[in-house]
Amino acid sequence: MSLMRRRTLILRTCLAFLALPVAADSAPQITKSYSYFSINGRTAEDLDTQLSQRGPLTGGTGFRHPGATEIKFGGDITYHESEGRCSIGDVNVTLSTRIILPRWKNRKRADGSLALIWDTLSADIKRHEERHAEIARQHARALEQALRALPATRSCATLEQQVGVTSRRIIDAHDVEQLRFDMVEAKNFEARMLRLLRHRTGSAE
Repeated sequence: MSLMRRRTLILRTCLAFLALPVAADSAPQITKSYSYFSINGRTAEDLDTQLSQRGPLTGGTGFRHPGATEIKFGGDITYHESEGRCSIGDVNVTLSTRIILPRWKNRKRADGSLALIWDTLSADIKRHEERHAEIARQHARALEQALRALPATRSCATLEQQVGVTSRRIIDAHDVEQLRFDMVEAKNFEARMLRLLRHRTGSAE
């Protein structure tokens, strides 16, 4: 029985900072939602097949995965021009995350050993995707702080360019951190699952 496929996220990064009025000194506006895809099956092989056929399709890899996190950054920013200087006014970074998880229809009728394996796996999938969402939240906060800290310049055109450079730098760092997390998780997946199963059954290491 495998049930040990590598999981990656769906990453949709949208940077759209517009010169629109927003509330002053606001924290990032962060939303998180969940959606589910159903799978059937009564054996471990059935579940493997269902996850590979019905899991979310990631744009980066072209493969389906047991879980995914869709991430979208955006926001608004205003500029103040006075006495030949342009400075940052209000900044409002937004982040939307949607966590996509599997739901096994036959869970209540499963035998004890397969149910245990599924419960362990599904809990690990959820933990994994929640961490992707948390990484995004950390970078949303970092992005808003970095934009607010930009110094005044001689023109708003120059400041807009700096907003773009700063935004791209933090989003790139976000993407690198997400991929690094996936690589570490994939490398340690089998050992982690065995450890979790031992913990749930009370077995010795």
